[in-house]
Amino acid sequence: MQQTFDITRISRKMVAPFLENYTLEQLNKIPDGYSNNLIWNIGHIIVVQQLLVHKLSGLPILVSDEMIAKYMKGTKPEHIATQSEVDEIKALLFKTIDQTEADYSDNKFKNFQEYPTSTGFVLKNTEDAIKFNSFHEGLHIGIMMSLRKFV
Repeated sequence: MQQTFDITRISRKMVAPFLENYTLEQLNKIPDGYSNNLIWNIGHIIVVQQLLVHKLSGLPILVSDEMIAKYMKGTKPEHIATQSEVDEIKALLFKTIDQTEADYSDNKFKNFQEYPTSTGFVLKNTEDAIKFNSFHEGLHIGIMMSLRKFV
């Protein structure tokens, strides 16, 4: 699993520059033809990782209910993210992965609620969820790479 955690960190390292190099206005802009923005995609990958890996395993999550409501599957940007929200997302970008890896190393993942993803793949255990998360983040990084051309 170490390689999968390393892949997720590489993914997050690709996302981090968006939070550093784009203005609040650019992060919030929804270009014509798109249904979301850069900050929504970043918040979404953090929230989904927490829900897929920790919540389905019955473990505490590091994101608030408010953040889940804004960024979970099926949502879209319906508010302008503030700088404090961007700062919170920035703080969670690596903290969530570090916590997941620590919990995995400490064998805290004992139970898992099976979950069929929208792609048709069924997550049967925590390892499936951690691996699937890399795929999910890759999809959203691709969207972000496209979005950045129009903000």
